[in-house]
Amino acid sequence: MKPRLRNRIIAMETKTTNSDVLGAAKKARIASYELSQLNRDLKDKALKKMAQALIANSKNINEANKIDVIAAQDNGTDASIIDRLTLNDERIKEVAQGLLEVAKLPDPVGEVVRGWVQPNGLEIRQIRVPMGVIGMIYEARPNVTVDAAGLCLKSGNAVLLRGSSSAKNTNKALIETMQKALIETGLPADAILQVPGDSHDSVKELMNARGFVDLLIPRGGAALINSIVNDSLVPVIETGVGNCHVYIDDQADIDMATSILVNSKASRVSVCNAAETFLVHKDIADKFLPKALAALKEAKVTIHGDEKIKPYCDKAGINFKPVTDEDWEAEYYSLDIAAGIVDSLSDAISHIRKWSSNHTEAIISDSLSNINKFISQVDSAAVMVNASTRFTDGSEFGFGAEIGISNQKLHARGPMGLLEMTSTKYVVRGNGHIRGSVGEIKNDQNK
Repeated sequence: MKPRLRNRIIAMETKTTNSDVLGAAKKARIASYELSQLNRDLKDKALKKMAQALIANSKNINEANKIDVIAAQDNGTDASIIDRLTLNDERIKEVAQGLLEVAKLPDPVGEVVRGWVQPNGLEIRQIRVPMGVIGMIYEARPNVTVDAAGLCLKSGNAVLLRGSSSAKNTNKALIETMQKALIETGLPADAILQVPGDSHDSVKELMNARGFVDLLIPRGGAALINSIVNDSLVPVIETGVGNCHVYIDDQADIDMATSILVNSKASRVSVCNAAETFLVHKDIADKFLPKALAALKEAKVTIHGDEKIKPYCDKAGINFKPVTDEDWEAEYYSLDIAAGIVDSLSDAISHIRKWSSNHTEAIISDSLSNINKFISQVDSAAVMVNASTRFTDGSEFGFGAEIGISNQKLHARGPMGLLEMTSTKYVVRGNGHIRGSVGEIKNDQNK
């Protein structure tokens, strides 16, 4: 680190600030020092206590959530967003269970990533360490509040949570519940903090809090993510929009392909791993489309299709709209899907390369060579083979929970769990080692 930047960070950590956001960030920074030293038993005890507290306080959490949901409905908020915003007893149990699953996972902190001994006897180890303070900026997703808190705690990080104003009452109830559980466990409540303020100014302050905050993770729509990626001074892991594709190969099993397509699109439309486009090889269209369109029609899906698929849609009597470029790149969050017929696997790959958000793509095929070509040439965070796109999820991957799904190519890609919340440092052990022996210096001088 450059001396000027290092001195600036030291000054920021020690100075008093009148900003509520930076004040919260400073508290989180102090808490992070304690968290980084915790053993697994204490962290797991806190996670279990948090899970129990959420269930025990579900009545108050639901009451706070109803206030947010009613306000969203009164404001004409889209149904898909209201679905993500809504909590109930079952969903509270699900997020609490996520904390219990995280508690079961190995503690990543202190893990030796690699190690070796140099010829001169120096022992070198690369070990996992917490990031420090992680800031979350997200929209109407109360489950993120709990998932992020749990993953950050287990990985030894403090977390600053900046949810949208549309979920402020719900988030407040969730965070206060978890903070009480931390205190009962003997941990600092400042390990989990809600960022003060509802305006965009508080988001800007968080993005500028370099020296207090080590990492920002935005989670939401394209506008939110792009704004933070473009303007933040704090390093950002970019979670992406989920324009996911399902390709039905000419070697696909018809029944399997139909089941996977319907599940990918219609099982839950308000999530980023829902399919937004499907492509069908021309040689299987006559067999596949009548059955698939009938199933999609039953699920009340609207097709935004090309001219090749239109006759099949007309025959099936399914809602149809001509596809546009905006449709090909859309993340609908609704019972809408773009669709087209392609001449070859290569054409399908070319289409995906052009329009994909690099989140999740699926191929349905019995051809190993076609599957391998799809895997090698489709550059997305997750590629599904004969499986629904809906499986791109931290809990489904065995991570207990996820803090987001990264579409970028840095250290974190795909569903982000505990490992992605850590960095590494090198520990070098010697026995009086100094660089360059007297003998080596003499030999260099004689050359």
